[in-house]
Amino acid sequence: MRLATLLLSATVLTAPLALSGAALAQSSPAAPPAATPAQPPTPAPNAAPAPVAATPESFAPLARRLLPSVVNIQTSQTLQARGGRPDAPEMPQAPPGSPFEELFRDFFERNRPPGGGNARPGQPPRRAQSQGSGFIIDASGIIVTNNHVIDGADEINVVLQDNTTLRAELVGVDPRTDLAVLRVKSEKPLPVVPFGDSDHAEVGDWVLAIGNPLGFGGSVTSGIVSARGRNINAGPYDDFIQTDAAINRGNSGGPLFNVRGEVIGINTAIVSPSGGSIGIGFAIPSNLAKNVVAQLRDGGRVRRGWVGVNIQQVTDEIAESLGLQGGTRGALVARAQEDGPAAKAGIQNGDVILRFNNQDVREMRNLPRIVAETAVGTKAPVTVWRGGREHQLEITVAELPNEPQQASAPAATPSRPGAVVELSGLGLKVAAISAETKERFSLRDDARGVVVTEVTPGSNAAERGIAAGDMIVEVQQNRVTNPQEVQEQLTRLRRQNRPSALMLIENGQGQRFVPLRITPERGNSPG
Repeated sequence: MRLATLLLSATVLTAPLALSGAALAQSSPAAPPAATPAQPPTPAPNAAPAPVAATPESFAPLARRLLPSVVNIQTSQTLQARGGRPDAPEMPQAPPGSPFEELFRDFFERNRPPGGGNARPGQPPRRAQSQGSGFIIDASGIIVTNNHVIDGADEINVVLQDNTTLRAELVGVDPRTDLAVLRVKSEKPLPVVPFGDSDHAEVGDWVLAIGNPLGFGGSVTSGIVSARGRNINAGPYDDFIQTDAAINRGNSGGPLFNVRGEVIGINTAIVSPSGGSIGIGFAIPSNLAKNVVAQLRDGGRVRRGWVGVNIQQVTDEIAESLGLQGGTRGALVARAQEDGPAAKAGIQNGDVILRFNNQDVREMRNLPRIVAETAVGTKAPVTVWRGGREHQLEITVAELPNEPQQASAPAATPSRPGAVVELSGLGLKVAAISAETKERFSLRDDARGVVVTEVTPGSNAAERGIAAGDMIVEVQQNRVTNPQEVQEQLTRLRRQNRPSALMLIENGQGQRFVPLRITPERGNSPG
């Protein structure tokens, strides 16, 4: 009885729209009918526009129509016993979303043998189960869900609203967007729901989430679009819809509907310190999912555009260093990979990509999604910022490799060992790359540039994450090979009254541009 009360309370809290009209009617005394005016009142000057659509009195008709198209996904996998062998595979836990997750975890802990093994000798394999959600997009039996719902499963079953259970075949997955496509065989056509246009969803629009939270299938919750374009660091193409509709474990892979009954998102993640819904849920936008789902359905894999650049965010200091004005940002090219499409098209390190294939690159994270959605083989026009003005280029988009291609750096020009040089005002000491510095800082044989030997604690360089062993490859987009060239570039920038120097820093994690504030040299004044 307590469980029923809690569920009812949750329903009231998460779907107040269905009850708001009745609640007002019960709590307000009856009022005499107002006289009907002969003519509608004249709106006051500068009055706010009327709402586009009235608040629905109930979502019941919409939910009744959509529920048959939403399914429960049940998966299972075999847990291999280790038997004390250190080379045996680890016993996985039940994936998030399973109502038995805590039960399995407690059971495994109680039965863990002494010494840390996952199973006693001779113990037979076990089966772990998990649950998620999905929705039908084709009457022949095509179903969309999240990749993490079915990841690692060796058996997938789909449960329809009428409790019919169908064995599912995995058509294809895309871990980069966390999407998966399944196929079931049914003796009768299945009810489907269409994809909508997520670009038309606005903050404040009503939405419904339907799924299998915590194993309670066929659950409907309502809310609004709280935000768009959210980056939650889940992958390279983050562009999530945020909603306050209650989403819990087990909702993963379920649809987020607009009031027309169109799927505008696939519920994927939540932010919660407790594991339960606190009104911060995220859905993959339908316009990102549609192309991925179509490719998985047709070919079992996704072909994405690729141009071969490493990029980073354009900060205010970087924009100032490069002369970008008017709030223009784009994506800063930290490296154009050798023999990649961008390098072949003339893209250079330090370029800022402002437009790609006639789409504005408002900030760095927009570019990977724009490129990925561009068809392979497309000759895409590109606008870059270089040397204080825009340049127009054209790139032939290639297919994204399965594994990131590493660009080999050219061999460094031999340099003679030299003394450590302090870069005044930057909090850095540097030296030429030599056999001695290579050994001291474990540099690659083909290392190039100038090596940082010491960073002053609390300096601007330290705050920017520069550390001893990092290499300065460029200063203000000019290649440097010894400390003297670095000093010359800094002197030139000071004479130009530049407030900062843009340095290309390289270490074991790759290359990135770092703006460092320039302070006047001791005894000198700027200019």
